[in-house]
Amino acid sequence: MKGEKDLEVLVRCLEPVLNAGTFVFCTTKTSNIVPFDQIVASIRETEGTTLILDQRVADNYNLKYHYKAAWITLKVHSSLDAIGLTALFSDCMAKHAISCNVVAGYYHDHIFVAEKEALKAIEVLKEFSKNYSS
Repeated sequence: MKGEKDLEVLVRCLEPVLNAGTFVFCTTKTSNIVPFDQIVASIRETEGTTLILDQRVADNYNLKYHYKAAWITLKVHSSLDAIGLTALFSDCMAKHAISCNVVAGYYHDHIFVAEKEALKAIEVLKEFSKNYSS
């Protein structure tokens, strides 16, 4: 099943959903410290492996973190080679002074925002989707 590439359709169908929980970004030199099924996302960097985890998982493994985030999933099935979606919604978030960290999955884009900004971010994204015109 291929994802959507049409920018107009993508934005109109964003459907942002707030996932339950508090999520944190941790870094470790040992990527197998946390079982795979407990990792939300990971990326290997020269300095170490970044793990995005539920805060409870990070606490359970005594991993340090400095940023508590809310996890928003955009329910639209975006194509990995769609052009412009990330730029548009991140610009919109910036205009509302909301920092966002984006992770692309095979089916959906995922946005991590400061936990205290979660509800504001959902409303901004819904309003952006509703009022978008190219």
